[in-house]
Amino acid sequence: MSTPDSSPPVTEIKESLYQKHQIIHMRSVTGFFNKWRWGTVFLSQLIFYGLCWLPWNGRQAVLFDLVERKFYLFGLVFWPQDVFYLAILLIISAYALFLITAVGGRLFCGYACPQTVYTEIMMWIEEKIEGPRSARIKLEKQPMNGRKLRLKITKHAAWLAVSLWTGFTFAGYFTPIQTLGADFLSFSLGPWQIFWIFFYAFATYGMAGFLREQVCKYMCPYARFQSVMFDPDTLIVTYDKARGESRGPRGKKENYKSAGKGDCVDCGICVQVCPTGIDIRDGLQYECIGCSACIDGCDEVMDKLGYPRGLIRYSTENAIEKKWGMREIVGHIFRPRIYLYSAILIAIIIAAAWGIAVRSPLKANVIRDRATLAREVEDEKIENMYTLRLMNTDERPRQYRVTATGINSLEVMGEPEVALEGASTKSFMFSVRIRNDAEKKGSHPFHFDIVDTEDSSVHLKEKAVFIVP
Repeated sequence: MSTPDSSPPVTEIKESLYQKHQIIHMRSVTGFFNKWRWGTVFLSQLIFYGLCWLPWNGRQAVLFDLVERKFYLFGLVFWPQDVFYLAILLIISAYALFLITAVGGRLFCGYACPQTVYTEIMMWIEEKIEGPRSARIKLEKQPMNGRKLRLKITKHAAWLAVSLWTGFTFAGYFTPIQTLGADFLSFSLGPWQIFWIFFYAFATYGMAGFLREQVCKYMCPYARFQSVMFDPDTLIVTYDKARGESRGPRGKKENYKSAGKGDCVDCGICVQVCPTGIDIRDGLQYECIGCSACIDGCDEVMDKLGYPRGLIRYSTENAIEKKWGMREIVGHIFRPRIYLYSAILIAIIIAAAWGIAVRSPLKANVIRDRATLAREVEDEKIENMYTLRLMNTDERPRQYRVTATGINSLEVMGEPEVALEGASTKSFMFSVRIRNDAEKKGSHPFHFDIVDTEDSSVHLKEKAVFIVP
């Protein structure tokens, strides 16, 4: 019989709930997909940094003027009442993302996501200042000295310059960029302008400079629900295990096939070039952003060894398993799910375009004068007062004729024509009268008819109520 003193000691095991973060020093890579990725970087930043400086009709081409509550998009002017079009834009973006994901996986993440774009820019700056991957790893392990301090300060100064310019440009889409620049040079920026410039700059500096892959792995919700939109016929970055295994080094003249080895030499290039630090040879993982850097890296190695390209390539699960060629892959990409997404997306785009094309530049709102509901005036008539608030959403000035219909002997007193400047809103007081014997006591509906004096196709009927005491 054992005693308490003879029991084995209890060993305490401590296990962290969180993985310790390791800095990923991405290796630079060249190739077909890298060129496409940098092409999207240049195109997106050319649009973002340049569009706010493009003039249009004496103003900024794209401007979301929150103070004036006007949103300018080239020749179009949107108002808060047009928030419906914002909802349509969000729906179009969502369906486009679903369609792209169902066809080609996380192509948006790998090529066009702002996090990817600015991370590429920051890493390019880092490589130019601190050197290639091996030099950066060596520098990171060194104790702080004069050279390391100089390189770090230079790198972060360049990161901050890019981030501040990005924040300034972002704010320039909500405040006219030239006005914003003048206020910046004269140190007269408003509190909200200062806040958004530095907030967006800090977000760019922190996420693209420091967090990098952690945003994609832990903060972005898209990585978590992407599997719902994938299926075995979705194009993804894949590793051909049947061809690559078993992996291992070999000599140039070695007959590796007879030794039971595959084409993978286990060089680790695919891991070194991955911005999220995963090994694609372990299969599809939620951390993979589909940037295809591993494809370019592996193809470089295959070229040096004289092996066929495509050990890592864009393919589908079914194609890898069933050894399909390109014809079969393309044939299975166009499946009912893709046709449905495409049909819905095209229908929404057509409906939105048609709605914008035929929308009237005239909007109106009738407000009764509640201080005086009705009163008797000269010539035995009854008068009601109204405030007619007109909005001209066009950029050219317009003139409108205002009449009233729907009640016997109804007439609008005063000047029947009113003028509005382009992209403006203005209120007008109107007196409407009828004979006191024209209608019985109570409320009677009628309409204000508003017609453009130069273009009769621009007209509007706005309902109102006339009260007979």
